[in-house]
Amino acid sequence: MTTTELLQIQPPELRFLFELKKQSSCQVQIVNKSDQYVAFKVKTTSPKKYCVRPNLGIIKPKETCDFTVTMQAQRTEPLDMQCKDKFLIQSTIVPFGTTEDDITSDMFAKDSGKYIEEKKLRVVLISPSSSPVLLPVNGEAKQESNKVPMEKDRVPSGVENIPPPLKVCEEFKGLETAKNMEEDRRDEDVVARHSENENVPDIKPENDAAQLNSAEEYEQLKSRLSIMDTKLRAADVTILKLDEEMRMNTQEKDLLRKELEDMRRKVDMRRVQAGGFPLLFVCMVALVSVVLGYYIHP
Repeated sequence: MTTTELLQIQPPELRFLFELKKQSSCQVQIVNKSDQYVAFKVKTTSPKKYCVRPNLGIIKPKETCDFTVTMQAQRTEPLDMQCKDKFLIQSTIVPFGTTEDDITSDMFAKDSGKYIEEKKLRVVLISPSSSPVLLPVNGEAKQESNKVPMEKDRVPSGVENIPPPLKVCEEFKGLETAKNMEEDRRDEDVVARHSENENVPDIKPENDAAQLNSAEEYEQLKSRLSIMDTKLRAADVTILKLDEEMRMNTQEKDLLRKELEDMRRKVDMRRVQAGGFPLLFVCMVALVSVVLGYYIHP
């Protein structure tokens, strides 16, 4: 297991200019300090809140790579502008010629036996300052281009005393560094638990791509609902037709039953009119009588 540092990351923390309902971005530079190909992967404790582009990649020996972290527009301001979000950058040595398409999650698994370097970045929120001295831009404190000229104090000897503006910046940075160190100590355990348990979810891809996929899924669902509605209407029409046919069949059955009853009545009436004997029986008796008469009187 190597103890050599693989990556150098600048800046050491992510500074975002926080404004309600506005996005804010911060650029991070990674330097490969080794003589090997190094794969890196960016994770965060709040994947729905941030968008990283790109969130993984390959850095050749002694080369650099930049990625941009975008904080989505927020509707509420955090209490005292304190943010508990953390970022974790994992890196490991990969074979020569490895590309981004070859990167898998198994490369950064701690149980694989490979050396996995982890660097943590905290998030610092900066409110828009009205001070003419400092203006935070992309995580760095810079002097305003349109700052108000400082007044010169004249002493009785005629020598002008101009306060150096850099002294104010240095004092501000010193106070801010002390505050950041205190917050790092307070949140160290929380970040360690996220990194050790591998519970830090991967950064989601572009928010625009997610919205596009959602729109496509919505259109597909809408189309399926329209098709189902059409099929339901066709089924209703078929059911109405079947009901009509059943009603017609019932009417025809009733008519046939009535006709059968009428025919039975007519047959019964004919039997009564024939004297109570069937016609065939009468004919047979007549035929037998003729034959007997012929033999008796030849």
